[in-house]
Amino acid sequence: MFTPVIEIPAETPRSIVLHPPLSDEEFERLCERSDSVFLERSKEGTIIVNAPAGGMTSSGNNEIGRQLGNWWIQHRRGRVFDSSAGFFLPDGSVLNPDASYVTAGQLKGLTRDDLARFLRLAPAFVVELRSESDRLAAVTEKMDAWMANGVELGWLIDPYSKTVHIYEPGSTPRIETGSHIIGTGPVEGFVLDVEEIWRCYE
Repeated sequence: MFTPVIEIPAETPRSIVLHPPLSDEEFERLCERSDSVFLERSKEGTIIVNAPAGGMTSSGNNEIGRQLGNWWIQHRRGRVFDSSAGFFLPDGSVLNPDASYVTAGQLKGLTRDDLARFLRLAPAFVVELRSESDRLAAVTEKMDAWMANGVELGWLIDPYSKTVHIYEPGSTPRIETGSHIIGTGPVEGFVLDVEEIWRCYE
């Protein structure tokens, strides 16, 4: 049985191409063994290497998850996931959002074993928080990939410009700059206080 192991040097490349490409099972095992980095996979099979978040980004992610979790507690339908959750998407890619919400309907029929592995679905709602090392073009491309795979609502939060890019199917992304972002569709009733996120960067 092939068990891939990648030694990650200090000068880690941002992407790795393996021939032949890893199967889904091999990729998931690789992620489990690579505890010093976070791995994603493009639809072409390229492995994308992401370093652990810095302090401000980690704090911002935690604040997003806290607010989303507080909203979930009000109804307890579906599930909220943090940045460590991996999703096998319809186009063959594997992505990790910084925060996500999967509806009760999406979870219907999934077993405990299904939930213990990377989920084979596109979350109804995803949030990506831009980090200092992220090029805006690259994060925008990732948001486009989420939407192409069936996400109903996506928020790209950019703490450096204090803007939130709202993605919805069939619409050009719009930018909001207010202090609160109102959830729609799968997260109807969720209100994100972005001022609390900006405080993580002070």
